[in-house]
Amino acid sequence: MLRTVLTICFIIVCIVLTVLVLMQEGKSAGLGALSGAAETYWGKNKGRSMEGTLVKITRYLAIAFLVIAAILNINRF
Repeated sequence: MLRTVLTICFIIVCIVLTVLVLMQEGKSAGLGALSGAAETYWGKNKGRSMEGTLVKITRYLAIAFLVIAAILNINRF
């Protein structure tokens, strides 16, 4: 029973993690990074923006993915 619940949670985490990664912007700053133009107000306060929130949620879901995958794999050996 617990294995079934963990498998369902694992599938949900996988789907949400995939969607969140696809929603995020690329890390390439373009030619503006060469002249220092990337250091703007939005660049400095990235952690408080929606993009910063997506990065934090992605990080927590990645940790949950690894933990659930390890738990599901324990009984395989």
